[in-house]
Amino acid sequence: MPERETPAGVMDDVDVVTRSVLTASRLLVAVSARSLAEVEERVTLPQFRMLVVLSTRGATKLVTLADLLQVAPSTAMRMVDRLIAAGLADRQSNPDNRRETLLQLTDEGRRTVEDVTGRRRAEIAAIVERLTPTQRLALIEALAAFNEAGGEPLAPAQALDGAEPHPLGWAVDLPVGRDA
Repeated sequence: MPERETPAGVMDDVDVVTRSVLTASRLLVAVSARSLAEVEERVTLPQFRMLVVLSTRGATKLVTLADLLQVAPSTAMRMVDRLIAAGLADRQSNPDNRRETLLQLTDEGRRTVEDVTGRRRAEIAAIVERLTPTQRLALIEALAAFNEAGGEPLAPAQALDGAEPHPLGWAVDLPVGRDA
């Protein structure tokens, strides 16, 4: 793909690009906050991150969950206890090792992840629709380069059945702390 002509100095000014990314980051944080607004009395952002991990991984041991969220197991346990009290998660014995407990989403927890993710996707889509096709292509290219430079894998495309494999695009095998 041929390089585009850019004004002298624009691409060399790391500060200008950094400010633009910070502005976009504020927009995305605002979108995320609005998508959680309907459930924020029941779920904090860190708890929602836990719900997303449970949604993508299924039944998970507490130690694994804590590692994925990059928190202490005691912190993860307190979060789990709150999610269980809210009816969004539950515990079950591991059928392969009865000394282990697995954590999983309840149907209500699954609906919460789907609802919040749906609101977030709709708001982002509404913003993207305001861009011209050329701006959309430029955004795709810029974000792909940015994500690659940051070591973030591409979020999976929507599955054929319409389901999204990873609700927020978080890679299952990577720590998710960067994405919140």
